[in-house]
Amino acid sequence: MASLPVFHLVTSSSLSSLYTYKYIVTNVMLQEDSVVSYGLSKKIAYENDPEEFIDNKNIRLAVSSPEMIVTNEEQRLRQQRYGNKILGLTDFNQAFELVKSAVEDKFKMHRAGLSLILQGLPTNLGAYHVLGSNLIIVNKRIIDIIKKYKSHEEYNSYLFMVLAHEYLHSFGIIEEWRVRKMTYDLISSLVGENHIATKVARYQPWELFPELGLFSNNSFERKFEIIKNFDETTQSYIG
Repeated sequence: MASLPVFHLVTSSSLSSLYTYKYIVTNVMLQEDSVVSYGLSKKIAYENDPEEFIDNKNIRLAVSSPEMIVTNEEQRLRQQRYGNKILGLTDFNQAFELVKSAVEDKFKMHRAGLSLILQGLPTNLGAYHVLGSNLIIVNKRIIDIIKKYKSHEEYNSYLFMVLAHEYLHSFGIIEEWRVRKMTYDLISSLVGENHIATKVARYQPWELFPELGLFSNNSFERKFEIIKNFDETTQSYIG
């Protein structure tokens, strides 16, 4: 049976299992003069319980009123606009800029200077960020599978979700359940419950993309790709 993809926050103490990390960091520093500092944290796995982080007790049925109807219509139009923005993404840089603006708008959190690395990772690892570093490393095998077998909207939605997830980790948030909940809350507020990006944030990717289960690979590729011109915008999105 094929292994299933997870997301990780890893630390310098757990890098022995990610033996290519030092190789990547060395080359990134040489190519981009990146500075990586190693913080201390604990390694947290992406949990399998899709309901764990969703507080269904807080869901209430709203009483219809003219004000509520207007609010709902405004929300619908806003979700439609964001859905179109996700659909219209053409590269990693655009996707990350949309992630950063959305995170700052909702959580008032902003940082710059991150680097994105694409690398072939074991298919049970979706992406990872090392706490204290400026690197987000995304599994190239998984995004290639989704790009090949699924629609453009599904690919963009997964990319938006995984970048949002790892971006939130980069603020030093080590609890995986908290990052999952923040990612879900963020995306559901942007595009609504029925959008594919929200579903990917709520459930495990392989539940929505069964093609991922057809490809199993436990190796780390030595080669990797640094996304050029990534995260070059340093200013805050909020005036």
